[in-house]
Amino acid sequence: MLDALDSAKPTPPYEPVKRIFDVVGGFVLLLLGAPLILVSFLAVRLSSRGPVLFGHVRCGRGGEPFRCLKLRTMVVGAEEWLEQDPELRATHRNNGYKLNRSEDPRVTPVGHFLRFSHIDELPQLINVLRGEMSLVGPRPIVEAELEWYGDRRDEILSVRPGVFGAWTGQGRKRVDYPERAEVELEYVRNQSLLRDVEVLLRNVPVVITGQQEEE
Repeated sequence: MLDALDSAKPTPPYEPVKRIFDVVGGFVLLLLGAPLILVSFLAVRLSSRGPVLFGHVRCGRGGEPFRCLKLRTMVVGAEEWLEQDPELRATHRNNGYKLNRSEDPRVTPVGHFLRFSHIDELPQLINVLRGEMSLVGPRPIVEAELEWYGDRRDEILSVRPGVFGAWTGQGRKRVDYPERAEVELEYVRNQSLLRDVEVLLRNVPVVITGQQEEE
């Protein structure tokens, strides 16, 4: 496994250059998005009780857990609700550890818009500046999702998760597990600055058109 990971690593300049790109790009995007974040912050605060930011524990590089930041789009106690509702929990797992907005009773009215517009993801730029995430990489996953990677879990955990990824760039054609694992691993095995630019460009129309419900 280690030999396979070593052979898949990009050339040495890639890592430091990518980190510089993450810091500069993350700072610029956070600065440009500050007014939108502020308005959304107030909308969440005024529309439902509870904290504005939500940090869901995800697997970071090397398996180190971190809190993936989002604007809160659900009611307080949403995780407990999921754990206590067997039917909802089963649907969540069978749908690739996510739920469509229309079938998730925990999502607030403001949360529906924030999710559709991807605005809820903007705080993840803070994760990028912290070094917990990258602008481009596999989407951060929860520990339970590692089962889909089997003995290749070390590969998916060998890189920082990303705000934008090859999987999210599929838009409405986004595949579920186990195909999702293959898409994310293909990126990990073929990293390059050119590939990162390609992934970013593929994500632009996805962000502009908004998040669609799964068909």
